[in-house]
Amino acid sequence: MHESHLMRDGIVLIGFALVFVLLFRRLGLGATLGYLVAGAVVGPHVLGLAGDADEFIGFAEIGIILLLFIVGLELNPDRLWRLRKAIFGVGLLQVVVCGLAVSGVIYLATDYPHAAILALGLPLALSSTAQVLPMLQSGGNLNTPFGERAFSILLFQDLSIIALITIIAALGVSAGGAPDTGPSGWALAGLTLAASAGLVLAGRFVLRPLFGLIGGLQEREMFVVAGLAVVTGAAALMEWLGLSTALGAFIAGVMLADTPYRHELEADIEPFRSILLGLFFLGVGMQLDLGAIADRPLFVGGMALALIVTKAALIFGIARLIGVGWRSALALGLLLSQGGEFAFVLYNQARASNLIDVDTASLFGAIVTLSMVATPFLMRVEQTLRPSADDREREEPHDEGSRALVIGYGRFGQTVAQMLIAAQVKVTLVDQKVDQIDVAERFGSKVYYGDGTRMDILRQAGADKVSLIAFCLDGDKVSAELIESVRRAFPEARILVRAFDRRTVMRLGETKVDYIVRELFESAVAMGREALDRIGMDPEFVDEVEEEYRGRDSKRLAAQTESGDLGARKETIFNQGASNPSRAT
Repeated sequence: MHESHLMRDGIVLIGFALVFVLLFRRLGLGATLGYLVAGAVVGPHVLGLAGDADEFIGFAEIGIILLLFIVGLELNPDRLWRLRKAIFGVGLLQVVVCGLAVSGVIYLATDYPHAAILALGLPLALSSTAQVLPMLQSGGNLNTPFGERAFSILLFQDLSIIALITIIAALGVSAGGAPDTGPSGWALAGLTLAASAGLVLAGRFVLRPLFGLIGGLQEREMFVVAGLAVVTGAAALMEWLGLSTALGAFIAGVMLADTPYRHELEADIEPFRSILLGLFFLGVGMQLDLGAIADRPLFVGGMALALIVTKAALIFGIARLIGVGWRSALALGLLLSQGGEFAFVLYNQARASNLIDVDTASLFGAIVTLSMVATPFLMRVEQTLRPSADDREREEPHDEGSRALVIGYGRFGQTVAQMLIAAQVKVTLVDQKVDQIDVAERFGSKVYYGDGTRMDILRQAGADKVSLIAFCLDGDKVSAELIESVRRAFPEARILVRAFDRRTVMRLGETKVDYIVRELFESAVAMGREALDRIGMDPEFVDEVEEEYRGRDSKRLAAQTESGDLGARKETIFNQGASNPSRAT
């Protein structure tokens, strides 16, 4: 009977979600709002067609765990260390200032005891990771300065859950509520550090060799199984220790961020993350207590508005304090102004500590949910404020039977692509710069929008069937890990790479690249030849100089790649007064 109810509830929820998400997408309001409204309609306060919302949302929280794992995959330890000041400086300031300010608003609007006010206000400082991060990811903004600031604040918010649980438990004891049976804040902090260190060691000495073994099997399904096992295992360990499951998943992702398997894992786990996050928002919608809103509509609506305005204003002020422009600062404030999913967890803790009753938890849960419902509208305003090239939708790549993929259609990629097309080779062009796509279309070239360093985008473009993949990207965007992932996933394709400089060549030297060229090397040699010719040098001597230079540069680059030392064979560099080719006249 239980299984039949579960199957029925699943069909009802997915059916309603499909209808509302399609409708809200068509209206331009986003999928998140569609899930929330679908959950509210199906939930116990409207049609009552589905089962227990708490049980359902507990399962769907796996989507948040997978989200933090994928975010961790995009942040290698070096980059995370670079963001430490933003995480522990700006993030700490935001949580403390917003938590106390929102508590002050609750103090002015209610007559709750001081301990209850803090238990209700501090959780409202946290924003919705599940709403904000997917939007930053899908828009390609997670790795921008704006996205890094937003992520740093969200990461500290997730880390602060442990401290907030401890504070709420302590408030319960001081207020004469539930006895203090859990570990102290210091014990939880020490346990967090020990568990994090254990995951780091496991990642280095267990996970990397494991994925190396799986990579040798050439079985893509094993990557899916292993990836899910890693993320759920890390989350389960943290849960067993009474810590943040999302933190465990995030650390597991960071430990695999600088391995050759990052892109493959991200592509394999992304569909599970998307589905489960949708189910999570369905659960949040089911928890929306419409009765509480109907009983006190002005209070709920007013508090939700006060929460959004207070957090947006304070985050705007903090951003301006650290030198962010006013448009980006206001966009950041609106983006993080809602309440978050972890407020429900903290309100359950407050109920267990006898700080608030069930009705109060339900009332403030409705305030949190209402602020999350408002988020898609705020995000539309935020996107108009945040500097961006163009927010219009572009067609993503698809398999069109091409023989070659050209990733990056700037000044370099255009030449490569046009030479292939001139030889009657069908080419699929992919670029992430919307301005470049628009310019190319005016000249008759079809360029698809997408991040060509993502494995799922490459597969979508038909990389498993092409004979050649040419990475013609500006800057230092092609890593050894990416090349190894592409080689493993598409072994039949020849890989050509435009390298930013000789450091890039050194890093890619051990990978199986079929051809690599420094982006300015050949043009600089051509200008050097022209310079010698213009000052009257003999053509044969010019050929000799070029041959000598290329030979020395090739030997020096080989030595640098082997040793990893940029100064290797520096004696081969031509300097004034050194041994140079004999001048012919």
